[in-house]
Amino acid sequence: MTFERYMSLCLYHPEYGYYTRGQERTGVEGDYFTSPDLHPVFARLLARQAAEMWTAMERPTPFTWVEMGAGRGFFACDFLAWSAKALPGFFAALDYVAIEPGALQRQQIGVRLAAAGVASKVRLLPNLDEITPVSGCFFSNELVDAFPVNVVTRVGGRLREIYVTATDDELREIPGSISDTAIAAYVARYAHQLEEGHRVEVNRHGQTWIRSIAEKLACGFVLTIDYGDMANRLFTLDRPRGTLLAYHGHSANEDYFTAPGETDLTAHVNFTALIDAGKSAGLEVAGFTTQEKFLLALGEANQFADLYDDGQSDVEKLNARLKLKRLISPEGMGNIFKVLIQQRGMANISLTGFKFEQ
Repeated sequence: MTFERYMSLCLYHPEYGYYTRGQERTGVEGDYFTSPDLHPVFARLLARQAAEMWTAMERPTPFTWVEMGAGRGFFACDFLAWSAKALPGFFAALDYVAIEPGALQRQQIGVRLAAAGVASKVRLLPNLDEITPVSGCFFSNELVDAFPVNVVTRVGGRLREIYVTATDDELREIPGSISDTAIAAYVARYAHQLEEGHRVEVNRHGQTWIRSIAEKLACGFVLTIDYGDMANRLFTLDRPRGTLLAYHGHSANEDYFTAPGETDLTAHVNFTALIDAGKSAGLEVAGFTTQEKFLLALGEANQFADLYDDGQSDVEKLNARLKLKRLISPEGMGNIFKVLIQQRGMANISLTGFKFEQ
């Protein structure tokens, strides 16, 4: 089978898939940390950006916020609880949709939302198909990097695709012919300088996904945060093995075959492809920047007062500052993660999150 098919089964098989089995994926007991795991300030600052979007759209009711890949529900809880306290007008207009494909995960999210007192504000859905066109914002954080990818290499001057096969009860990869001409077209467009023996990932699901979102967005925004870059900085000679990695126990490696379904498989996002696919579906770019610059711009107005909770000790405040540093550090999450906002029906929009890109 193609590597794309193998990756799809590993991650999304209804019974054995990494994202559907219901185990802890993030946090201390999981395999990696996401920004919402670190501190509520991530959701709080994005709520400020969301409220600005709502204002720019002349405050529609409802303003639908669709979180795609809601994970453990931490982001939703922090976003909603803080909005209710700090942005009551925005909160009143808010229609929050949390999408998570796994039934067990949705149940766990529901419990967490109930404990936070915001369950009545959220619609939990398994996929985008159940949403009719809305005005608002489609949001994802570390979602596109988990879409299955085809893997392509160059052998003897020709493009070859990586397949997965079983030999003597062991999984291994072998090169074969390109399974779809669209894969070769993707490489020709975004990674045409692929060297002999080098590898590159082709994320066609990301292109399909952004077009499906465009069909559901009557007016508003698409906010995508993920690790990756524009194609000219992503597909470079210093990445001969591409960006595909396996994550297990907070350790990254290239062992994709030892524990299928128990290991996260992920590849950096080609934001150029998302932009191109969005444009073909009527979405225009509102801005592109690093997570560092985006969060700094949103926190600058009140000097990151959103970082603290009432009654915190000096030690607790110091711990909060250290977590913020992890979110914005240019040597880590701050520069690896990028922020793309696309829009429909919002001419000449200027968003605070892109202040340092102007």
